[in-house]
Amino acid sequence: MSSIILMNDPRVIGIPVHECGEALIDLRPLPFVDVDDRLADPAGAYAQLREGVVWRLARAARLLPEGLRLLVTEGYRPLDLQIHYFDEYAAELRKANPDWSDAYLHQQTSRSLSPPEVGPHVAGAAVDLTLCTTSGTELDLGTPVNASPEESEGACYMDCDRVSTTARRNRRTLTAALATAGLVNYPTEWWHWSYGDRYWALATDAGEARYGPMTLDA
Repeated sequence: MSSIILMNDPRVIGIPVHECGEALIDLRPLPFVDVDDRLADPAGAYAQLREGVVWRLARAARLLPEGLRLLVTEGYRPLDLQIHYFDEYAAELRKANPDWSDAYLHQQTSRSLSPPEVGPHVAGAAVDLTLCTTSGTELDLGTPVNASPEESEGACYMDCDRVSTTARRNRRTLTAALATAGLVNYPTEWWHWSYGDRYWALATDAGEARYGPMTLDA
């Protein structure tokens, strides 16, 4: 796990962004995904994604075994919310580890939350999701969505070998569909997938990101 490139890595931050101007699309009316409301906000930001990401989810949905569906928990995240989440998690880590340097604290916070300035969710490029049955029952993927490394004892990492055989199989199923559709995973979070952002650009040697930070009414 030490070889994982985190969001705060200079190689990620240094990727240029050539904003393509794609709009955000609301997932809720679309037939090929289910949208969970656990992180719903009044503006419906959580259910929005860039058009290019949406159509790749549509392809991924078609690749799933019969009886399974994608269950989205969060897409676009406003910048102020990303800042709040990042600062809140950093404060928790600081309280538990007062001897950490500021740089190391920033790095460790970036395992679970992107620095706001490079956050894929802020660009509408990232989606947090899991698998469910057609009746809405969530599958076992080893941890709840958004479990931190501390509370999951590292089981939130995609390649963790301390999850059940069933969870590993379900992670492989999710990965096969999403990766084939062109999304990339953030390896510290099995549920986090993106397309068009800086992390995607680095992982795919694209050279530049398609999506930069945006506002919901852009």
